[in-house]
Amino acid sequence: MNLPKIYLRPGREEAIRRFHPWVFSGAVVRTEGEPQDGDVVEVLDKKGTYLATGHFHNGSILVRIFSFQPVIPDVAYWTAKLAAIRSIRTAILPPDTNCYRLVHGEGDGCTGLIIDIYNGVAVLQAHSIGMHRERNLITEALKNVFGEQLLAVYDKSAETLPDDYAATIQNAYRFGRADVPHEVMENGHRFLVDWITGQKTGFFLDQRDNRKLLAHYSAGKKVLNAFCYSGGFSVYALKAGATLVHSVDASQKAIDLTNRNVSLNFGETDVANRHEAYADDVMKYLHAHDDQYDVVVLDPPAYAKSLSARHRAVQGYKRLNAEGLRRVAKGGILFTFSCSQVIDRELFYNTVVAAAIEAGRQVRVLHHLSQPADHPVNLFHPEGGYLKGLVLWVE
Repeated sequence: MNLPKIYLRPGREEAIRRFHPWVFSGAVVRTEGEPQDGDVVEVLDKKGTYLATGHFHNGSILVRIFSFQPVIPDVAYWTAKLAAIRSIRTAILPPDTNCYRLVHGEGDGCTGLIIDIYNGVAVLQAHSIGMHRERNLITEALKNVFGEQLLAVYDKSAETLPDDYAATIQNAYRFGRADVPHEVMENGHRFLVDWITGQKTGFFLDQRDNRKLLAHYSAGKKVLNAFCYSGGFSVYALKAGATLVHSVDASQKAIDLTNRNVSLNFGETDVANRHEAYADDVMKYLHAHDDQYDVVVLDPPAYAKSLSARHRAVQGYKRLNAEGLRRVAKGGILFTFSCSQVIDRELFYNTVVAAAIEAGRQVRVLHHLSQPADHPVNLFHPEGGYLKGLVLWVE
């Protein structure tokens, strides 16, 4: 296969030799051929020595690398790659769990590709045109790897691709039937997943370990789950024996899904007096209610998706955490998170420190939290470690 070639400036190849998966436009000295957005290209140093293979896109990140060896990205290539990744997942998944992240972008050497598995349904989400153009090959590879265990493949990429390209595609099943079951199991907890109209691929799989940790602190406690979405933390807290759980989210659809998931695990009357859900803006709810909780969970959506929005996001995290700390009873626990990639771990920590000072609370750190093992971080691409969390003991 005669692929277009991207030649790097002297010295700019070192990052690629250290296996960083992005080639920035400023690193390129010349291009051989006329690659279009999504084309497979080879990356070479100025002397013509091969470095990597990836997908081209005319932007600040010019090439997203998926191999550091010369390859032909056909069905056999993707089958071998996905089979190797699946073998790792098999080793790390907890029991009583049939939903997990199979492919985590750069963390699995598949830059621009997310694949989540929901009880036999693979939900594919491409973050680059190149990966989206591979969707048919990847679907065939998934069928090869999972065999009869694969019930369906759903492509949910329209929300994550560049606008001009996204306007030409539709989310759709690439394989299987539309009437597949939407119920999954996570650590023995049952959830309904909406990968058609829900957020991300339908469920926040990256909080699995942190939900389990919350259960450890929930028995006999009054818990607030803010930004509850589908009620993951709420279900874990209730099952662990929380005396009362309040679930809050601005979306009525999210509240409806939370209530359905609570009923799925407990029936209509089992927790009728232990769970209350409110469709309300979280900050407005915190300002309007002076309730004190033994455990508060703050898991907001990303406040910043670009560096230009970082300062405003920091101020938002500070206000949110100060208000959340005021709602924690003396001797209580705060679980607080940021999934904003541009807010690094140190900045998030310092922001929570500032919030504690503003709230006038003495605070001790019990745990530093992150994403689970099925969301691996490439050692040479630390940007992949997007989820940050703290568990705080509040006096």
